[in-house]
Amino acid sequence: MANIVPVRKEQHQNLKLAKTRNISHVAGQHIIPVAAAEYAQSSASFPIVLVKNPDSPRFRSVAMLGLEAGENLFYQDDKWTALSMPQSISMVPFSLGIDPDKENTLTACIDLDSEFVGEDKDLAIFEEDGKESEVLTNVQQALGRLFDNERMTENFIKELQENDLLQELELNVSLSTGEKKKLVGIYTVNEDKVKSLADDKVLDFHKRGLFVPIYSMLGSLSQINRLVQLRNNVAETKVTGVQVVPVGKEAPSES
Repeated sequence: MANIVPVRKEQHQNLKLAKTRNISHVAGQHIIPVAAAEYAQSSASFPIVLVKNPDSPRFRSVAMLGLEAGENLFYQDDKWTALSMPQSISMVPFSLGIDPDKENTLTACIDLDSEFVGEDKDLAIFEEDGKESEVLTNVQQALGRLFDNERMTENFIKELQENDLLQELELNVSLSTGEKKKLVGIYTVNEDKVKSLADDKVLDFHKRGLFVPIYSMLGSLSQINRLVQLRNNVAETKVTGVQVVPVGKEAPSES
């Protein structure tokens, strides 16, 4: 159980971080948050999609790491194997949280129960004179960038929604056992609607750099084939086929 608290000099003067930290916490995660600013780089490794809880109107931007819950195909033998790592998973044991002493203000927080935190570790969070260490300063800057990227991603998704550019997808997975699985609740950009945007809207999107994440997201769907390859390298039950179909359209028959 995590014990996440705001970083405070008064309480954490002697707290230190392990020099070597791992990302074993993602071992069982089949999706992870990814920011729109990371789409271009991440699209070379992962399918990037939006997901939505049926009970909520809010979309989340994620990279797919597996074809089913609990399956992370990019974390094998305690190693991250993808070409890039989304910033959201590299901040452990730190995160952003609400400052209890300042209303509506975010602050750096730390998980005191993390195996990478303790007074017997290597890297000081505060110097002997009480000043923030370079380690903590770098963490705060990274958390600030992460927050800014999350805000930008929310605005990007809002643009897609307001311009009716989203479409829901189904992933139909066929297994060597004859079993078929269907993944639903994932969304991407409707390329036909993007191509139909009015000229003034195209110019507006171009000037604001929105086509980079749009086409990165669309191009990333080809990485579903990469997930199949990785799955078949490690699993006894092989994937024999995957079809990506917009919801409402009939899947083509398998040959």
